Amino acid sequence: MSELKLFNSLTRQLETFTPVHDGEARVYTCGPTVYNYPHIGNMRAYVFADTLGRVLSYKGYKLTHVINITDVGHLTDDADAGEDKMEKMAAEKAQSIWDIARHYTQAYWDDIKALNIRQPAHWSIATEYVPAMIAYATSIADKHCYELESGLYFDTSTVANYGALARAKTEDGEGRIEEVEGKRHAADFAIWRKTPAGETRQMEWDSPWGKGAPGWHLECSVMSEALLGLPFDIHTGGIDHREIHHPNEIAQNQARCGGDHSGAQFWMHNNFLIERSGKMSKSSGEFLRVQLLIDKGFHPLAYRLMCLQAHYRSELEFSWEGLQAAFVRLKRMVMAVANLKARHAELGSPSVTDVPASIVPNEPAVEADKWTLKQVQGDVAPVISAALNDFAAAVSDDLNTAVAITSLETLIGLKKVDAAQHLAAIAEMDAVLGLNLQSLSRTDLRIRPKAAVITEAEIETALTARKDARAEKDFAKSDAIRDDLIAKGVEVMDGDPLGWDWKLDI
Repeated sequence: MSELKLFNSLTRQLETFTPVHDGEARVYTCGPTVYNYPHIGNMRAYVFADTLGRVLSYKGYKLTHVINITDVGHLTDDADAGEDKMEKMAAEKAQSIWDIARHYTQAYWDDIKALNIRQPAHWSIATEYVPAMIAYATSIADKHCYELESGLYFDTSTVANYGALARAKTEDGEGRIEEVEGKRHAADFAIWRKTPAGETRQMEWDSPWGKGAPGWHLECSVMSEALLGLPFDIHTGGIDHREIHHPNEIAQNQARCGGDHSGAQFWMHNNFLIERSGKMSKSSGEFLRVQLLIDKGFHPLAYRLMCLQAHYRSELEFSWEGLQAAFVRLKRMVMAVANLKARHAELGSPSVTDVPASIVPNEPAVEADKWTLKQVQGDVAPVISAALNDFAAAVSDDLNTAVAITSLETLIGLKKVDAAQHLAAIAEMDAVLGLNLQSLSRTDLRIRPKAAVITEAEIETALTARKDARAEKDFAKSDAIRDDLIAKGVEVMDGDPLGWDWKLDI
């Protein structure tokens, strides 16, 4: 199998993945700040991180993946400025901040499940680590921090090569950090934020620097060290984290370890999802969520496929037309695999174990049994081996999922090959791509749009009446029923076993 090469944002080059611990892969992913629903651009980061994890599992590594939940400390501006996002939303909603966190965490987990993103080994909840954050800050404070009236600040001049990840070690780059009177350097950032005099926050703790809350950057350094140890293998996040959040994490890790190591061997970042209408911004009130895609009748795995069609380091432009094209592509693959399974069953071959979709949140990830080529008797056909080799080369080349999907489609389209080998090879590829081709049916893909004005039962009744009309050669009535269904957003498919589908409005 090809050696795995990944792009390291820290060195700006492809590097061969060599784990810190033999046979293991330890990965930390910056998770959501649970003050609002995640939009589909946010979720691209987790499709990317999930794909990375699946490839590492495919390569035989024992994966330990951590995703954090930020329920305190993240300010309204990623440049370390503004109000705490959680406190701000709780005030706007007139709700407990704990209720806000619980609600939006569950919404995020619902999207994780919908997109068939595997559960990590750990969900690290920031507020559960506050005592550890205080201890961590105390351990570096004497050499690397200084106290102001507003809190404890990290002196970025005390570590080597600050900002190397962002390549922004200039006053212009550092100018994005909040300007606070008394800071020694423009890039210095808060480790601990004191509660202003006369104010009371819903989330605040006692510390050596006064009552307050941890800085956002501190959280990830503390939780990654606690759950993965330093150094670990890979740290992932959106490309926006590359400019401020991750350089600040690296500075803290260097201070903690007393050296120049960034804390992770690889820093990997997915690029933005671009949406031209401006509905990607949560400030607009109504923004693009996974649930909105479902409400319009799109299966969420169509969005997963849309993400995989582009390289994770490339910008991806979202459009409804693009999503519909990905949905059609997914349907074709599902139909083809269903036909192969039917042929396999006709031949009386052993049953196939479906690759599972996902695991319930808060349960550790497990590698479920899946049908593999090792369970198939006989030599694997050369054309299947060739497709598998192409697939392996693609995913080993910095997760080139666009090419990997093409290899999968080539495999699906093979003719006159052993059915058991064929399905096992498809399952092996799909375990990496996570499209659930072994278990999805065309009926599963038929999602009722929220705006639909007719029920499935009414459609079936109308189609039965149409069938009867055609049997009686009452074609005028048959056509009238068909036209009425079309007007109500239903596509009538004569001669297709599915019978009908929703006509999606984009």
